[in-house]
Amino acid sequence: MYLGKKIRMERILKRNNGRTIIVPMDHGVSMGRVDGLVDMRETVSDLAEGGADAVLMHKGLVRCGYRSHGRDVGLIIHLSASTDLSPEPNHKCLVGTVEEAIRHGADAVSVHVNIGDTNESDMLAAMGQVSKACDDWGMPLLAMVYARGPKISNSYDPKLIAHCARVGVELGADIVKVSYSGDVESFAQAVEACCVPVVIAGGQRMDSTRDVLQMVYDSLQAGGAGISIGRNVFQHPNRSKLVQALQAIVHNNATVDSALEIVGAD
Repeated sequence: MYLGKKIRMERILKRNNGRTIIVPMDHGVSMGRVDGLVDMRETVSDLAEGGADAVLMHKGLVRCGYRSHGRDVGLIIHLSASTDLSPEPNHKCLVGTVEEAIRHGADAVSVHVNIGDTNESDMLAAMGQVSKACDDWGMPLLAMVYARGPKISNSYDPKLIAHCARVGVELGADIVKVSYSGDVESFAQAVEACCVPVVIAGGQRMDSTRDVLQMVYDSLQAGGAGISIGRNVFQHPNRSKLVQALQAIVHNNATVDSALEIVGAD
């Protein structure tokens, strides 16, 4: 790994354990106005003070979330986009470049690929293009890879999640983000087939804080490297405390019960 990429990776992954707490906030392009992402400066501040390692957003939001004080936090700029209004919302296209991300001060970039989609080949080609640019510039690449398409009946099928993880690492990602398969044993099989860190997505909004923390805890027992969870974090009524609880689990190996005490919620 080039020194520049290694230095940037250490802004995302903790040096002592190789784990990370990433909070993606790229939902506005897909969904429009999203609760929790209206005042970006306030949200980023809450997440940073809670102890998030990095936030992830589109290039235009960097100016809205920049803070001149408080705890530092890594920045990942997302290069893929589509809207829920599109007739093909799972078809992600590139809307930014690695060079732009460098100018915006990013520590890493991310791309989104939906395998199984009718436009899968376009997304794979786009990821290959970004992967090369990341290699040229020493920029870490996070790949969000999901199984979504006409032949996909269950995107949480452990075999499909393992396939998604493998696609990410094969095409050059430095961190791979996939859905959690639902149990430690099957997720461990996805992780063991990757030679790069694997983090979990949060999926749909959960009503139970315990369920969120339990999912994170279990993924770590399977060998996962942490999280890249959005709505279940930034829409939580006490998101700063929740991030502190996630910190306790991800970086300090706390139990779910002891982490739950930090949040003070079920």
